[in-house]
Amino acid sequence: MFKLQLHWQILIAIAAALLISLPLSVSAEVFGISLYAVFDFVGTLFLRGLKMVVVPLVLASIICGVYGLGSGEHVGRLGGKTLGFYMLSSLLAICIGLAAVNISQPGIVDGEPAREQLNLSAPEELDGALDKVSGKSTEDIAGVFLRMLPTNIVDAAGDSNQLLAVIIFGVLFGLFMNKAGAKGRETLANFWQGVFDTMMHITMFIMKFAPIGVFGLVAKTAMATGVQSFIPLAVFFLTVVFALAFHMFITLALLLKTLGGVNPILHYRAMFPAMLTAFSTASSSATLPVTMDCLQKKAGVSNKTSSFVIPLGATVNMDGTALYECVAAMFIAQAYGLDLSIAQQFMVVLIALLTSVGVAGIPSASLVAIAIILGAIGLPLEGIGLLLVTDRVLDMMRTAVNVFSDSCCAVIMAKAEGETGVLAPNDEIKPEHA
Repeated sequence: MFKLQLHWQILIAIAAALLISLPLSVSAEVFGISLYAVFDFVGTLFLRGLKMVVVPLVLASIICGVYGLGSGEHVGRLGGKTLGFYMLSSLLAICIGLAAVNISQPGIVDGEPAREQLNLSAPEELDGALDKVSGKSTEDIAGVFLRMLPTNIVDAAGDSNQLLAVIIFGVLFGLFMNKAGAKGRETLANFWQGVFDTMMHITMFIMKFAPIGVFGLVAKTAMATGVQSFIPLAVFFLTVVFALAFHMFITLALLLKTLGGVNPILHYRAMFPAMLTAFSTASSSATLPVTMDCLQKKAGVSNKTSSFVIPLGATVNMDGTALYECVAAMFIAQAYGLDLSIAQQFMVVLIALLTSVGVAGIPSASLVAIAIILGAIGLPLEGIGLLLVTDRVLDMMRTAVNVFSDSCCAVIMAKAEGETGVLAPNDEIKPEHA
């Protein structure tokens, strides 16, 4: 029997929710049962399931990922330069997203927070968040660094406001697992891999109910606000598209020119099939063979370099995803009326950078990462439901950016390693170091 993929199920759920709920009022009932209450229950249940998996999934994912890189001395020269480029490009992408969302302010409508238009929590429910971000200054950045090291990791794991500390603990644990004895290292590696695999199955199980959860979240919002709720979402959508385009066609092009000394136009032309595949599949992993083929046959990058840089990038380098996480979190904060300080925005940037590495390879990674960011700045998760309305198209776009960034790194690393024939302006490119 033909089975629709999850993203098509979600799109159908969104369309059905709009068709059913827009003509209805909040007071609509069936057999004496409030439809709004039913939709609210379904959506909240889905968000609670998502929140349940955040800590164990992220912790196990980061520990396994950092451990897999090996100890510092074994990462090697190429590995160090590759990771350095990935951190740089992701950081630049996040900063572009942060600048774009602060300029366009999609969460502000006519000078007022779009909370009511988006049917978000009432202000009195956010007293804790308001207290948390009020009166902050640049000096408070020191407090962000202090909160990276928890005094009690168990307490931090149970507090959504301390998820940054959990991430840092995971990075340190994975790094120093490589220093343990052979027997202990193997035991720990098997344990955390088992935890990660189990949490992946639980996450995939929860995501099977995503269409139902999305239906409830969208229907609840549409019943309460009507079509006006989609005005801020349209501005948010355009903000993300502009930021992604700027990073892909300006930032990465400048990196290719300055760090690699190559013509960016030749690289765009060489990688077009891979970008098209990434856009249509919304999967970096599925695009991996096409990316490798384009790099080796059209860009002239050796198999030695591309076979190391691209699989690593598909795991840890998510420029488009990191940018999207930042814009999404700031959009929701604006909609709630929270004026985030420099310290709070710095925390958003830092968590977006870390989670783009730590949770990049999991299903619906952006949802988990945004949940972490919202928890860190004291906001409820209900805003995530709004993002799902535009998520599919944006997912396709940010995946194309992710893949293109990986390919840029491969070209720059190939040039740094002295390979000849990289992006040579001729039809037949044969890499010297195959």
